[in-house]
Amino acid sequence: MIQIDDKLISEDIFAESFVCNLTKCKGACCVDGDTGAPLEKEELAILDDIFPKVKPYLRPEGVKAIEEQGTWVIDDYDGGYVTTLVNGSECAYVIFDEKGTTKCGIEKAYEDGAVDWKKPISCHLYPIRVNEYKTFTALNYHEWNICKDACTLGSELQVRIYQFLKEPLIRKYGPEFYQTLTEAAQEWEREFNS
Repeated sequence: MIQIDDKLISEDIFAESFVCNLTKCKGACCVDGDTGAPLEKEELAILDDIFPKVKPYLRPEGVKAIEEQGTWVIDDYDGGYVTTLVNGSECAYVIFDEKGTTKCGIEKAYEDGAVDWKKPISCHLYPIRVNEYKTFTALNYHEWNICKDACTLGSELQVRIYQFLKEPLIRKYGPEFYQTLTEAAQEWEREFNS
C-alpha cells in the first residue's frame, strides 16, 4: 500500500493495466453483480433532484423500478447506499445502444447538457473501489473476471489503472492529489520494475 495524505492506495492501481473494452464486455459491470452501484451519501439528493431530467433517457423498466423503489436503495448486504436495480439485475439507469452495449442514462443526459452531474463517482472510478474508514480511505483494485478484456487492452496500450482513471480521480480528489499519485506511481515503477 502507498499512503498519500489519509488515503491508502493499493499498489495494484500502479501495477495493473486497464482500459475498458466495451466492444468485448458490452458494459457487463452495469448489468452483472449482486447489488447496484455504491453511492456516497451526498449523491442521494443529487439522484432525487436530477431524476425528472434523466427520466426521458431511461428505459421504461428502469423508470418503473425507480418509481417503485426510489432513485436509490439501501443494500441488504452491507447497509450502504446503491443504485436501484431492475428485477434484481441491471442498474435502473442503464440504457442500451443499437449494438446492445450498456450505457449510463445519467451520463447521456449529462452529455446532452440536461444535467450537470456525470454519474455516480463509484461508476466513474471503476475498477477502483473506495472504502471509507474512521481514520483513512482505502483505494483498491476490484478485479472481476468480466473485465479480462479491459486488462488485455490496457496491457496492449500500456495504460495502468491510475492513468486510465485520471479524470475520475481528479473529479474525486483534485489535481494536486492526482499529481502526487502520478509521482508515487513513477517512483514505484522505478523501484519495482527497473
